[in-house]
Amino acid sequence: MASDGDVTLEIEGEPVVLMPEHALWLPERRTLLVADAHFGKAATFRAGGIFVPRGTTATTLARLDAALARTDATRIVFLGDLLHAREGRSPETLRLVAEWRASRGTVEVVLVRGNHDRAAGDPPESLGIACVDPPLLEDAFAFTHHPRSVEGYFDVAGHVHPAVRLHGRGRQFERLPCFWVRRDGMVLPAFGDFTGLGDVELAEGDRAFAVADGVVMEVAVERVE
Repeated sequence: MASDGDVTLEIEGEPVVLMPEHALWLPERRTLLVADAHFGKAATFRAGGIFVPRGTTATTLARLDAALARTDATRIVFLGDLLHAREGRSPETLRLVAEWRASRGTVEVVLVRGNHDRAAGDPPESLGIACVDPPLLEDAFAFTHHPRSVEGYFDVAGHVHPAVRLHGRGRQFERLPCFWVRRDGMVLPAFGDFTGLGDVELAEGDRAFAVADGVVMEVAVERVE
């Protein structure tokens, strides 16, 4: 069910819904797309002796459940970087993901491998997640991890963790995660709760839809000529 915080666009003749949960909903395919969950990243930092708060995996899974609750999705496609690193495959992280997967057993889950997945390894087979190399081609769409040009397809990717920098009076600014819509593709905001942001430079014809306070909104930012 759409909310006032969503933005609906038409891409390749299909409606696509930009959700404030950092997910892209394809209602005609009953498919939810998310990128860069980076499960286990905090555990990786702790394994390296760097203290970071616990609970990021649970928070990310709760947001995923919120996105599922608002749709009738029968499939989730992770656009790469499901697990952050081998060091992050802690028993606690895998337990939380396994419990979530068991509660959503009727939902098909596909992982389009990203660079972190190749380092971390595929998720345990017991999770029932199909793993494929990019691009995953479906009709006019290409599902990838690194943004790329796939001739004849609209590319939907992640990897960049896109963000826009909004400036106000008094020299203050705010960085917000965003959906970056390009001429032949789209880059989704990072889905994970502990991922960082990467500022994007918009070329002519690009659009940015920032996410803040449970709302997706198009913003005007300086473009690169």
